[in-house]
Amino acid sequence: MTLTPTTTALPTADELRDRARAALKAVGSAVELGQPGGTGRQASTPITGDVLFTVAETTSAETDAAIAEAAAAFTAWRVTPAPVRGALVARLGELLVEHKADVGTLVTVEAGKITSEALGEVQEMIDICQFAVGLSRQLYGRTIASERPGHRLMETWHPLGVVGVITAFNFPVAVWAWNTAVALVCGDTVVWKPSELTPLTALACQALIERAAADVGAPANVARLIQGGREIGEQLVDDSRVALVSATGSVRMGQQVGPRVAQRFGKSLLELGGNNAAIVTPSADLDLAVRGIVFSAAGTAGQRCTTLRRVIAHTSVVDALVERVTAAYRSLPIGDPSSDGTLVGPLIHERSYRDMVGALEKAAADGGQVTGGDRRDLGEGSFYVEPAVVRMPAQTAVVHDETFAPILYVLTYDTLDEAIELNNAVPQGLSSAIFTTDVREAERFMAADGSDCGIANVNIGTSGAEIGGAFGGEKQTGGGRESGSDSWKAYMRRATNTVNYSSELPLAQGVHFG
Repeated sequence: MTLTPTTTALPTADELRDRARAALKAVGSAVELGQPGGTGRQASTPITGDVLFTVAETTSAETDAAIAEAAAAFTAWRVTPAPVRGALVARLGELLVEHKADVGTLVTVEAGKITSEALGEVQEMIDICQFAVGLSRQLYGRTIASERPGHRLMETWHPLGVVGVITAFNFPVAVWAWNTAVALVCGDTVVWKPSELTPLTALACQALIERAAADVGAPANVARLIQGGREIGEQLVDDSRVALVSATGSVRMGQQVGPRVAQRFGKSLLELGGNNAAIVTPSADLDLAVRGIVFSAAGTAGQRCTTLRRVIAHTSVVDALVERVTAAYRSLPIGDPSSDGTLVGPLIHERSYRDMVGALEKAAADGGQVTGGDRRDLGEGSFYVEPAVVRMPAQTAVVHDETFAPILYVLTYDTLDEAIELNNAVPQGLSSAIFTTDVREAERFMAADGSDCGIANVNIGTSGAEIGGAFGGEKQTGGGRESGSDSWKAYMRRATNTVNYSSELPLAQGVHFG
């Protein structure tokens, strides 16, 4: 078997430190970074596995103060006209354009994304800023026909309050921007707890939003940052001053966040696990399908929530499809994500690698035929792997689990009903796709009795969503919607208003009283 090529030697830890320092300086971050081994939160890189810096953790008292400051800022921000609020987000977008390469560098250093994907994530931030600026003039209510003469019935939308944002390592900046850009134009303020694995990218984003606020004269505390572990996350979740908690992470995390927020009658927006499948039909353009499958399954080293984890292929095309996908996998350059030509970077840490090994062992024990999945030895502290293809005899328990690594399970089907049933049989419901040139198959897949996922694509893969549509999924994915479309409604409260402009007082439903 021909081995997947490896790109150039990895950069040294000192080279990565220099890149991170330069990027942080460029965006205007003045936060002092500690040396490795010092006190504070470790800022590591999956490229080499080294600790680059330490970052001061936010204390419980500081977390309380940050929430209080955001709550105080809300009282002024909520009555600021929405288009004026949009000016803040417009300026943030301008700064992101100016510093796209700097933020992208930090995403590569901390999350291990290849340069193209890191820059694409920053572009997603720019895109949502542009969307939110337009949205600031389109927070529409509605007028409703009243049954009573001389009355007007309407709905209006108002700012909600402080929004707590909890993000994951795999999209360390884009998900913050999805939430923050929309929340700010909706009149909310934001307190952000980033992943413990990506503190440097958070410092960069905070520096940029603070610069944007200063440039347009917005309150300084409309966006606050808290850094730390589970304890401050729980404090944010439990605080009654936080009207909405938007949390991205594992199903296990969501199972804890959701009930805790509900216990105090707060609102939550959950973006959790995905176990995404693509159906490949007999009529599919296999060249197109292979391109879509390889990016969706191997991109970001299989560490997207929308990563393709299952292919459900018709029995008549499965052999040809698997042959093409495995051949494509063998050609993928693996290595330093900042190197030109690299397409597969590292797993985030050793635990992810162990999870991948364990899942492949379980799949093999269930009768799966494993191709690929070996580790590339590029350094003791880093974990680079070959993407794996596993032909499974059935959708066993291991296939129902989301393993955050480049494992692609291949299942077969004979009828479209069977394929859709397999697609829907897992606990998660984020993204899905079908490759077909038959319009009836495509429409059936998107119909009410088709895919049960929040995203259902035709002739493209499961990952790489645009910001214009609402992003999210069903079942154990959490049911939340972020980004485009009418997702903004989650960040506002709705009021129903009845205005009597007559001199009479008729009651609804024909009620007479006195």
